[in-house]
Amino acid sequence: MQRRKFIKKGSLLTLATALGTEIVFGKNIREGYQLLGLQDPDPFKLFQKDPQMVVLNDKPWNMEAQAHLLDDRVTPNRFMFIRNNGKIPANIDAANWKITFDGESLETKKTYSLKELKSKFKQYTYQLTLECGGNGRSEFNPPAKGNQWTVGAVSCATWTGVRLKDVLEDVGYKKDAVYIGYHAADTHLSGDPSKEPISRGVPMAKALQDETLLAFKMNGEDIPLAHGYPLRLIAGGWPASASGKWLNGISIRNKEHDGTKMKGSAYRVPCEAVAPGEKVKDEDMCIIESMPVKSLITYPKSGAILKNKNSLTIRGHAWAGELQVKTMEYSIDFGSSWQTCRLEAPKNRLAWQHFSATISFPKKGYYEVWARATDSNNLKQPMILPGWNPKGYLNNACHRIAVKVS
Repeated sequence: MQRRKFIKKGSLLTLATALGTEIVFGKNIREGYQLLGLQDPDPFKLFQKDPQMVVLNDKPWNMEAQAHLLDDRVTPNRFMFIRNNGKIPANIDAANWKITFDGESLETKKTYSLKELKSKFKQYTYQLTLECGGNGRSEFNPPAKGNQWTVGAVSCATWTGVRLKDVLEDVGYKKDAVYIGYHAADTHLSGDPSKEPISRGVPMAKALQDETLLAFKMNGEDIPLAHGYPLRLIAGGWPASASGKWLNGISIRNKEHDGTKMKGSAYRVPCEAVAPGEKVKDEDMCIIESMPVKSLITYPKSGAILKNKNSLTIRGHAWAGELQVKTMEYSIDFGSSWQTCRLEAPKNRLAWQHFSATISFPKKGYYEVWARATDSNNLKQPMILPGWNPKGYLNNACHRIAVKVS
């Protein structure tokens, strides 16, 4: 008689974590059996997201907000986009979590527990803008491969942690250090433990900025699992892929980091403009660093109908990567003329800025309200799609909403 193999205790705990409750009689589950409760999970309950969020992919999980959901000054978890490359780690033991620093530009490896990070270094809180490099990809033509983000892969939460530069100073690194690369606990979709789903990084100059954090709280609470619990790198103003989740290692490199999704066309754009659909050699692609100037109308929702009135107050956010937004404008005549919006200063460097304006419409009918930001280097958002690129990155065209005055 063939001996039945039952699921191991560790695997049972993983399943229970995913379900959020104990599996009664779990010891009777055979190896290979798929629980019904996990075959088609509800992502909104799983990640505590608003049902109006849009799921783009479940292998791995990728989810975005709609513009009107991002009206909060500080983005709450329920409206924060999810961008994953691998499987979210299970059975995280925060009490025993460690991060190891290694690399060519270190004399010896050094490891810190999460408890040591919290107790040894001063903690800081910043509100920081994170935007997926592919936000807006769905508008490119020819279409670019990847998740077809519209406008909702952006957020600006508050993050609390210790400054990476303080920890690096304590670690001690050589003068030849030029880059850091992160490593994390997520697993490759193939299940191969030797493959990292993603291992990106930033130059030392970015790593040493005051606002670059090893964060353990988001909006004053432990970081939600989907956003990197218990430890995440935050490098605001750059593609969010530079802000590694579930952080357990940082390599200090004497060369540009060459981890997964640092090579080829990943998070790179042509160094010079190319024609739509043109193939570009890897060596002619440049790494995305600071994100471009951009804005988003968050109120009202596109499709608003004004009854018995001809005025409307709009509001939204604007950001400009490493820079600050200098001016904010709106147009109701398809970009023929522009009017100035009220623009607030950022909460701190690398936070988005809030804008508002009261619009008077000349008569009944259909209108489009366009928003355009200008950064501190006087670069304006383009009214139409910016230069095409093979991976559909950096679409910062003006955001538009439809309004009907009746």
